[in-house]
Amino acid sequence: MRRREFITLLSVVAAAARPLAAKAQQTGSVPKVGFVFAGPEAYAKTRSALVLDGLRSEGFREPNQVALVVCATGGDPARLAPLLAELIANKVDIILPMTALTVSVHSAAPDIPIVTFELELDPIESGMVASLAHPGGNVTGIFLDLPEFGTTWLELLKEALPRLASIVVLWDPSTPVAQRTAVLAAAKRLNIATEVMEVKEPAELDPVFETASAHQPDGLLMLSAPVLSIYSKHVAELTLKHRLPAISMFSSFAHAGGLLAYGPNLEDLYREVGVMTGKVLKGTKPADLPVERPARFELVVNLKAAKALDLNISNLLLARADEVIE
Repeated sequence: MRRREFITLLSVVAAAARPLAAKAQQTGSVPKVGFVFAGPEAYAKTRSALVLDGLRSEGFREPNQVALVVCATGGDPARLAPLLAELIANKVDIILPMTALTVSVHSAAPDIPIVTFELELDPIESGMVASLAHPGGNVTGIFLDLPEFGTTWLELLKEALPRLASIVVLWDPSTPVAQRTAVLAAAKRLNIATEVMEVKEPAELDPVFETASAHQPDGLLMLSAPVLSIYSKHVAELTLKHRLPAISMFSSFAHAGGLLAYGPNLEDLYREVGVMTGKVLKGTKPADLPVERPARFELVVNLKAAKALDLNISNLLLARADEVIE
């Protein structure tokens, strides 16, 4: 039997001195928050638990003061539309699309408050918000500063590989182009030749690494994508198998044996989504709730991978690392 990928947790009302909580008390229901995740159900449960931590810090606890409706596409984009239709029919009060899903959710639910965690979209350039301080619409949340991040990413890879002149960039074409655009612009400024290769399904990982290896780049940079996050262990193994020094946004990549990881602390961000959601439940409109940027970034260096790739990592880079795996 297939495991259900759509879970609804509902229960009785509890008194709370907040607009939606008070409304819930009067109507015999609690505010419903839809959490939409692009990967497997098991990962959605783990991430949504962090969102609940943030909600609790704002005074909203399951099951008495809030109900979290967790949706997981299982990596199948075709599942998103029916899941969103079910959320809308279920009359959720707020929708939380996790990274790469914001545009689709906004299109499907232009009138429902949205608090997003988005690593791949420029909120202003996309028209999603009017400004970071005053979003002005139904969307707010946490967005990555893509130009700055893309530059730092490449500088770290170049610090590990001083002769870095060419890279392959792995990109999921189903995700927004802003992160890719930022990295390519940074590579041009740093005089690093780039070649973009597409990957969006697990079955494509082995073939794309074979192709990348055949092109003999100096390094590999992996943009944010569900398949590269969820299958970090296999991805790390492939980088070592094909002798491709690589950097990823996800610390799980370096923990699984990859060379470098640099990115925001994801647990912090999921909790902060919960905090921001709590503020909306208390009555703040997304239009008036400023967009946030990740506050904490982590650099992880795997010296085992460096040794396997015959690389000498500088003491300067090691001193900058938040974690060194020996």
